[in-house]
Amino acid sequence: MTESTVDKFNIFVVMFLITLVIRLQMPVFTPYAASFDASSMLIGIILGVTSLTNLTGNLIAGPLVDRFGKKRFITFPLFIAGGLFIAHGLASNAGDLLILHALNGFALAFLIPAAFTLLSGYANNSRQQGKNMAINGMLSTLAGIIAPLIGGKMVVMFGYVNTYFFIGAAIIVIGFYSLRFIKDRQMVAVKTFTEDSKSRVLTTPNLLAAYLIGFAVMYIHGVLIFEIPYLTVEKEVSTIQTGQLFSLMSIGTFITLSLFFINQFDPFKRLMCGLFGMSLCLFGLFSTLLPLPYLIFMMGMFFGLVMPAMATSITENAAKEVHGRAFGYMSAVFSVGIILSSSVTGIVRDFMSPYFIAFLIGMIVFTVSGYMRLNSSQMISRLIGSNSK
Repeated sequence: MTESTVDKFNIFVVMFLITLVIRLQMPVFTPYAASFDASSMLIGIILGVTSLTNLTGNLIAGPLVDRFGKKRFITFPLFIAGGLFIAHGLASNAGDLLILHALNGFALAFLIPAAFTLLSGYANNSRQQGKNMAINGMLSTLAGIIAPLIGGKMVVMFGYVNTYFFIGAAIIVIGFYSLRFIKDRQMVAVKTFTEDSKSRVLTTPNLLAAYLIGFAVMYIHGVLIFEIPYLTVEKEVSTIQTGQLFSLMSIGTFITLSLFFINQFDPFKRLMCGLFGMSLCLFGLFSTLLPLPYLIFMMGMFFGLVMPAMATSITENAAKEVHGRAFGYMSAVFSVGIILSSSVTGIVRDFMSPYFIAFLIGMIVFTVSGYMRLNSSQMISRLIGSNSK
């Protein structure tokens, strides 16, 4: 294998392991917090505050990644996050979990912009970019299939505390691996970016539409992350069963990502199809048209359309020198979606279906994004027509 291929392989390995270990806690955190007598509202606040600190970290991370390189913003947060996960097992009340989870959200915020920016350097065109992102998505999804099952069984076998000890120790080991094998592909940028270069990230219509769809998708995802583990608290469903539901969703995502020919289609159309499909699944959830496992599986399939298309949309519409900033904004938008979904779900779930609220948001964003793209296309057509004259 060439040196470039080996370097890319190491990135995939690190991102896979990070996803695998972190997602072990998906069926764990909500019942763990509930064991400290945390109410649904407090759990929603904890998840919301964590996403808020993650948002703050995302906004800080983007410019720093562009300026100082990627590796350090992958490696160092892993050591910090590992220690914080170990500290989760030492928590004595819900207040401790609030602080630890918030700090963890900030530490992990630097990983995604840095990793995606580093991976984007291994593609020469949008098709290669789509393939790289799809492979990463497949590996992350595979981790998502395995991790909830392992996490749920670990709680049954070893308890919450030892599960968090394992997660923290494993992340520290991944940190050592990344320190040894991850390499920065591109030279660190030393120039100062102009305000025009920065502002283009936030004023490009296609990017704004993609970010808007990303917000809606992560809002929907956040509702699922909140509601599925809460079945353990309300309906006495075991953590193993809730882990199986998350795995079923990941299997659906994996199937879509494995269809590489999809990357030939326009990324914005894939974003729109994915959001529309997820919204229809939400309609099925609050109207109970189909059994929960079927809807969760289909939700995963549509989710698989979105993530590679999101990354490709960003690399196609943002200048290469501001990819770190653009991916940082992407992660920040994702965090905003999780913040609002966690907060709103914790507040309204006692008198209204959170799935209904998510459905409304999904359809509103679908309509607005479609209008923005159509309006942008018409403007470009007019400009081309005037120039030809």
